Amino acid sequence: MRLPCFTDVLRAGQTLRPHLPPTPAWSYPALDAACGAHVVVKHENVQPTGAFKVRGGLTLLATMPAAERDRGVVTYSTGNHAQSIAYAAREFRAPCTVVMPEGANESKHRAVEALGATVLLRGTTLEESATAATLLATRCGARLVSPADEPALIAGVGTAYLELLTAAPDLDVIVVPVGGGSNAAAASLVVRTLAPHIEVIGVQSDAAPAAHDSWHAGHLVERPNRTEVEGLSTGRGFALTQQLMRDGLAGFVLVSDNDIRAAQRLLLSRAHTLAEGAGAAGLAVVLGDPPRFAGRQVGIVCTGANASLDQLRSLLAA
Repeated sequence: MRLPCFTDVLRAGQTLRPHLPPTPAWSYPALDAACGAHVVVKHENVQPTGAFKVRGGLTLLATMPAAERDRGVVTYSTGNHAQSIAYAAREFRAPCTVVMPEGANESKHRAVEALGATVLLRGTTLEESATAATLLATRCGARLVSPADEPALIAGVGTAYLELLTAAPDLDVIVVPVGGGSNAAAASLVVRTLAPHIEVIGVQSDAAPAAHDSWHAGHLVERPNRTEVEGLSTGRGFALTQQLMRDGLAGFVLVSDNDIRAAQRLLLSRAHTLAEGAGAAGLAVVLGDPPRFAGRQVGIVCTGANASLDQLRSLLAA
C-alpha cells in the first residue's frame, strides 16, 4: 500500500471542486473567552452527510476504474464513513453495501439506507463488522473499502486542511480527533508540507485508546473499545494512518467521554454549533490543558454533527 503524498491532496481538491464547496472556518469570542485561546473551528459538520468523511468517499469512488465501480463497494463503519461511501456510491451509481455493528446509531443507519446503500448489521463491535464485510466482499467480488487504510480517503480528507490553512494561516496548533486515523493522517500530511511549524495533536477517547497506544508504542496494538463516542470507536490501529501520524503528529493525548460531552455543550452554547462527540474532542483537549494552549491560535475540526436524538437529549439534560 503506497503512502499518499501532497500531490494526491491537490488532485483530490480538483476532483472535489464540482461536488463540495469549501466549508467555513470561524471563530467565536465567547468560545475564546472560555478557552483562554483564539480558537478557529473548521465546520465539517455542514457537509451534505454531516461529516468530513464525504471528502474521502467522493475522492475514492471518483478514482476507481469504471469496471471496478460497477462491481460495487463493501465497507464497514459505525456511521460517518458509511454515509460517505454511500453518498459517493450514489453520485457515481455504484452498488454499495455497508456492514454496521448491531446497535449502531439508528439515525446514521437510516441515513445510509436513505442514500441507497444496503445496510447489514453484523457483530457487536466494529472489528466483528470488518470481518463480516471482508467475507462479503470476497464472496461477491466487490471492492472492500477500509475506513482508514485507503490512500484516496486520506487525500480527500486532506483538502479540509488546505482550506483551513488558507483561512487561518497563523495557527500555532491544530487538534484532531482520531478513530481510524484518516483525519489526523491527512492533517499530518498537509501541515508537514505547507506549515511544518504548526503542531498537530491527535486525541482519542480513553475508553478506546487503540490508535493512541499504537502511536506511542510505535507498532499496531489492539485495545478494548468501550467509548460511547462513535467517531473515536475503534479497537485497533491501522497501518497506513499510523505511519503518517508517526511522521506528522507532535503529540497524541486521551480525554474522557465526559470531557467530550462537556466540550459538546460548550460548542452548542458558545459557538452555536451542533457537534457529535468526535467533533468536540479537539475542544475537550484545549479545555483540559489551559497552560498548553493559553494565548495561542488553535484550530479544531468539528468533524461531524451526526448525534442521535437520544444523545442530544442526554447532552441537554446534563
